[in-house]
Amino acid sequence: MAAAETDTTASGGLAGEMEVEAYRRLFPLAFLERHLRESVRPDARRLAEARPTTVALGAVSSAHGSALIRLGDTAMLASIKLEVMSPPTETPDEGSVAVEFHMPPICSPLVRPGRPAEMAPVLSKALEDVLMSSGMINLKELCLISGKASWLAYLDVYCLNADGSLFDAALISAVAAFTHLEIPLVSVGDDGRVFTVGGNEGKTKYELVNREKRKLTLKDIPFALTCALHKDNVLADPTAEEESIIETFVTVALDSSDRLVSIQKPGGGVTSMATIKTCITLAKERRHKLQEILMDSVEAMEVDQTG
Repeated sequence: MAAAETDTTASGGLAGEMEVEAYRRLFPLAFLERHLRESVRPDARRLAEARPTTVALGAVSSAHGSALIRLGDTAMLASIKLEVMSPPTETPDEGSVAVEFHMPPICSPLVRPGRPAEMAPVLSKALEDVLMSSGMINLKELCLISGKASWLAYLDVYCLNADGSLFDAALISAVAAFTHLEIPLVSVGDDGRVFTVGGNEGKTKYELVNREKRKLTLKDIPFALTCALHKDNVLADPTAEEESIIETFVTVALDSSDRLVSIQKPGGGVTSMATIKTCITLAKERRHKLQEILMDSVEAMEVDQTG
């Protein structure tokens, strides 16, 4: 008798779960609003709560700098490769940075094989704008020989899994990759050509331009938080499901001194100044947390290297 009751309870529970899932798929907005009335979200987060975030530095051994990050189920891989170039005549003592964001079909069912993702160039531009306008990178540090040679840093960000807040995740991965970046040794050949030095740094017959490998001096590091706005609710770090239902979003980027770098609002309804201020307040709290996560990942890498 007890076994029969257990089977009935189990089947009832399964049927109940199937009904909830069917309701979620058929009426996604109503499903979301039922949760919002209780100040909770479908994934059990509070409205202002971002998803767990992890940063792993040095994910690509062949890159000069790299990082793998997870923001909930959103995953990004950023890698930086350095190449020697001739600097432009208008900025002879500066290097440059080229940014490209990639969305392969594996990252989302919305990305079709053989067709470029529409969001990719938009995110590439937004990412480059925030990185450069923040002043995080001193381009003079990428100069090798004024007027003759400088570094071109190719930053490629690959979306491995797209589950919302793609810009936020891409920016974290890019910042982490530049944090991990190590400038290699270079020499000048007899023909004046500048080239990177391989494994036998101390045995090169050419004079080294830089005597030791070094890190970039990063300052005013930017971090971002995207908020989904629905009626009077502000949802921090929306998932792909929430993004598919809600029409209005605000992305706030702040630097490590809490200075405003950018506010993006791609379409959607009219947003009040009070709501924008709420988004900025949440972005400040998120910035502090992300900076702690990044610092912890740097410390963990240093422990691994010394240990």
